[in-house]
Amino acid sequence: MKSKTFIFLALLVIGIAGSVIWVIISDYNERQKHMATSVTKAVMYKNSGCQCCDKWATYMGRYGYNISVQPVSNMPEIKDKYHIPSDMESCHTTLIDGYAVEGHVPVEDINRLLNERPQAVGISAPGMPSSSPGMNTSFNTPYDVYLLDQEGNSKVYASH
Repeated sequence: MKSKTFIFLALLVIGIAGSVIWVIISDYNERQKHMATSVTKAVMYKNSGCQCCDKWATYMGRYGYNISVQPVSNMPEIKDKYHIPSDMESCHTTLIDGYAVEGHVPVEDINRLLNERPQAVGISAPGMPSSSPGMNTSFNTPYDVYLLDQEGNSKVYASH
């Protein structure tokens, strides 16, 4: 009887260990799929007290982006300077390779933007979508990312 219990427990441990390894490998593969082709430097402007912005910068760092965080007291001026329409604003504005990235935009949308290089000011995840990167909530609320053009217009670029 003891040998059957031992075999059962051994198989259980092997199964759990295999599952853990599979999760680690899957996470690694998912990250590799969205990695920047090289380390991409960026500057993120944010209010000094905003912690979700820092979480987004950490998230981006996992995918090869080197985000320099610049706390500022003049966010409205930053948004005006980089032509972010008021209905597209979020808590932080990041400059990446000539584009403004407004808010908690997922890495795959930024990579797409940098690969396609459209004539645009940048992209935005307006507001602070609860299920966007850096917000770290358990909600799975759908949200859109918008492409912002030079004239202040926007159109859906990606849906999540």
